[in-house]
Amino acid sequence: MRGMVGGVGGKAIQHKLEGPLEMQTESKESRAMSADMKGRGFTFVGPTICYAYIQAVGMVNDHLVRCFRHAELKDTK
Repeated sequence: MRGMVGGVGGKAIQHKLEGPLEMQTESKESRAMSADMKGRGFTFVGPTICYAYIQAVGMVNDHLVRCFRHAELKDTK
């Protein structure tokens, strides 16, 4: 996961999602996190679970652009 912090550069990834069909369940970052954790012996850490974690801790802004939270989170670190 060393590359993870560098991967987002200390700022949240800002997606500009227009609708639910554009939402994703995993990303290159979550696949990298999953592979790294599996390499460390974790077993129940697939890319979808890792992506949910990435969303939960604010590493990615996946709110739809029409959602008030998208604008509020757009400029946060």
